[in-house]
Amino acid sequence: MKRLHLIIYIELLAATIIHLVPTPLLAQLPAQPSQPAQTEQRATLPLFPMPRPLTLLTADASAPTAPSTLAARSSRADSVPGGFAAESLPSRSVPGGFAAESFPSRPVPGGISAGVAIDATLYATLRHRLDSLTALPLLQTTQLGLMVYDLTADTTIYSHGARQLMRPASTMKLLTAITALDLLGDDHFLCTSLYYSGTLADGTLQGDLICCGNMNPQFADADLKAFVDSLRALGVATIKGRIVMDRSFKEEELLGEGWCWDDDNPVLSPLLLNREDNLGEQLLACLRRAGISVEGGLLQRLVPGFSTGSPSQRKSHLHLVCNSSQHIDQILKKMMKDSDNLYAEAVFYQIAAHGSQPARAKEGRAAVRRLISRIGLQPQQYRIADGSGLSLYNYVSAELETKMLRYAYRHPKIFSRLHPTLPVATIDGTLKSRMAGTRAAGNVHAKTGTVTGISSLAGYCTAANGHELAFCIINQGVMRAADGKNFQDAVCKALCEP
Repeated sequence: MKRLHLIIYIELLAATIIHLVPTPLLAQLPAQPSQPAQTEQRATLPLFPMPRPLTLLTADASAPTAPSTLAARSSRADSVPGGFAAESLPSRSVPGGFAAESFPSRPVPGGISAGVAIDATLYATLRHRLDSLTALPLLQTTQLGLMVYDLTADTTIYSHGARQLMRPASTMKLLTAITALDLLGDDHFLCTSLYYSGTLADGTLQGDLICCGNMNPQFADADLKAFVDSLRALGVATIKGRIVMDRSFKEEELLGEGWCWDDDNPVLSPLLLNREDNLGEQLLACLRRAGISVEGGLLQRLVPGFSTGSPSQRKSHLHLVCNSSQHIDQILKKMMKDSDNLYAEAVFYQIAAHGSQPARAKEGRAAVRRLISRIGLQPQQYRIADGSGLSLYNYVSAELETKMLRYAYRHPKIFSRLHPTLPVATIDGTLKSRMAGTRAAGNVHAKTGTVTGISSLAGYCTAANGHELAFCIINQGVMRAADGKNFQDAVCKALCEP
């Protein structure tokens, strides 16, 4: 019996060695004489799991290519060949580890079909550069979430702590913008409007003057003057009723969840004048300066129907005096280029109003979470608190932001409107003074983020081989914002160089 066990062990060990030895070497081994058939049933599985060949992802996942230099990497415990983080990936996956999503089989922006082979030599060099950066002393005392994704080849090319939950700062605005563009369409306006009710005869308005709006952040002194001039053009000299400020567009809270009390926070009013919540008082003062008397005074309250009704419903009992409106693309441009928090929250409440009225922040959060689910991630793993990134309660990952960028890229109607809003290195916005004199200048289009302890950057650039890349870099625990920015600039330089 012991001899039989020894024979079984030797044969199983031989089978294991045959699996482990490369095929070219097997061909050089001398042929072994055939063994007589055994009548006893024996195990055919190797004693240890068979190693799977290291391959590059290509357009045809069923036909792996031969191992290349891209598979070679420093033996760090948090990495596996190809630049993927050594974390369990979703069971439903496409190249790059992202969960599968049904995309139309068409070229992506730029005319390059998704799924083409990646440049092994270039990306081996790129990975070496990024490995050197992630070994800097800065990361001994701070945390890093980094992901780089080749949009042209549709695969991840580098990942470091990409699933670590971190505060995004103003790169949170990317989630807000992409959700808005996905949900609201291309014909959405933010408006502040003036109506009157009742009758107007002989210069006297027997009724109320009603001002309503859906949080238009661009309403300024010139727009207010246009309101007053329009009333004078109608011949209004006396208003027997009240000035009613309709605040029914949104919930009453004027601050976001998790905002610091000592921060420079925007005021979340549906009726803004020069970014302040004083439109009613200023309108009343302007009317009186123009010689128009108001006998009923000023009333601030929720008035159902004015903001929520359709134009036809409004016309049935209200008369339009003047309207000031801004297309959402104009709002998005300032929101992203200048990282304007008020504009971001205004867009966030447009998203919220799509699900309910009055608009509530919880509906805006729910809309973002629904999109997170659609792109293949689990929304319960993240915390969405506001639209601007001011909140201390926001927690996302570099993977999430990168995949959001990928989703936008794969949908031209979104990408064509998102991309022009992003700051461009050395050209404009919050990147105007960064990356000068490098190949990243004029190439990197990305959203910046800065709050105490956080510095982040996420967006797009073009690699030296012409492939479009999406990336997200979150530096957490940096006490000097300049340290995070310098690290991000170095990463972007590495992505753009040959």
